[in-house]
Amino acid sequence: MRDVCWRCRRPRPVCYCALLPSLPTRTRVVLLQHPRERRVGIGTARMTHLSLPNSELHEGVVFEDDARIAALASDPTTAVLFPGGDAHPAGGAPAPPVRTLIVVDGTWWQAKKMLAQNPRLASARRMGVIPRAPGNYRIRKEPRPECLATVEAVASALAALEDEPARFEQMLRAFVFMVDRQIEHQARNDAPRRRRVTAASPLSPLRPYLDGPARVVLVEGAANPGPPAGGGEARPELVHLVASRASGERFEAFVRPRRPLGQGVCHQIEVPEPRWMEDGEDVGAALSRFRAFVGEGSALGVWGSFVVELLEQEGFREGFARVPLLDLRTLAARRLGRRPGGIDKGARALGAPGGDTPPARGSGRAGRTVGWLEVVLARLIELAREEAVSA
Repeated sequence: MRDVCWRCRRPRPVCYCALLPSLPTRTRVVLLQHPRERRVGIGTARMTHLSLPNSELHEGVVFEDDARIAALASDPTTAVLFPGGDAHPAGGAPAPPVRTLIVVDGTWWQAKKMLAQNPRLASARRMGVIPRAPGNYRIRKEPRPECLATVEAVASALAALEDEPARFEQMLRAFVFMVDRQIEHQARNDAPRRRRVTAASPLSPLRPYLDGPARVVLVEGAANPGPPAGGGEARPELVHLVASRASGERFEAFVRPRRPLGQGVCHQIEVPEPRWMEDGEDVGAALSRFRAFVGEGSALGVWGSFVVELLEQEGFREGFARVPLLDLRTLAARRLGRRPGGIDKGARALGAPGGDTPPARGSGRAGRTVGWLEVVLARLIELAREEAVSA
């Protein structure tokens, strides 16, 4: 089974976390990542975000209805980092000084399209960087000389804005490491093959759990989104966590919100506000209980990456051993040969029993999702056993 680092989202053998600096900055960096870039092996937007505590990472194409991005784009102290004839060089932009740097992350054509679809961003002050040397993204040729990988462009811009070139060169260590490893991998694959490699089964990650499915902790969470435009950190906070095992063990935690609830949150996640106020616990206490519930030797079973990112952000892994991840949505897609859709549709497409009503495994939407996770895992285990017998 592929062991993936929760933080950088890369397989453990190419985890680059040890090479990442933590660089406080006066400039707020807001990264807008095209959804397709998230699946790129050397995606440098996340690398940039992890290196800069004063940064945000948002995924999407159109941000016109995002109140926070709209407010930032209209702020005269904001600049959009994007090359072009009307872009002022970083460090040489006219007053007022740049306090927020919005970075569009994607291929050249994706980034151009994102600007075209976001008039507020397109009309904002634009900043560019003049490379002192060609970019180090040696895997593919950039379409224009001034085009750099996102981490290179941000490091160059911050070096100019904050007048500390040497400090921001540290951001490039992980990038160089990943490029070197990718080139080595391509060289190995280009070499003549001496033996035929049999493709692995789509469900091979489940093999360690065929006789012990109770070692898979199925988990889903719910979050209070970031604050409205103009205020503070835009990251969601954990407010509800539900988990179960095939053995019948259950876990549920209501976490006291640390800031006002966003509009419509209670309706969206189907948990009334009084439940948090009456039963809510500190996030640290909730995570401590969850670590004890997971224990050693277990894997986390999830549907997509949302709850994984939420737990990582809240510090679930601090002082805790590695926990393998099983993304049941990915496994279902491999088995079906297509995207499974929502978890209920995925379960039915796999031929899982259970009807329209999943078993209740906790409160609200998270509890219902964990019920569906049990149904999906049981069906995938059944299919994996059939594959093992016929192999």
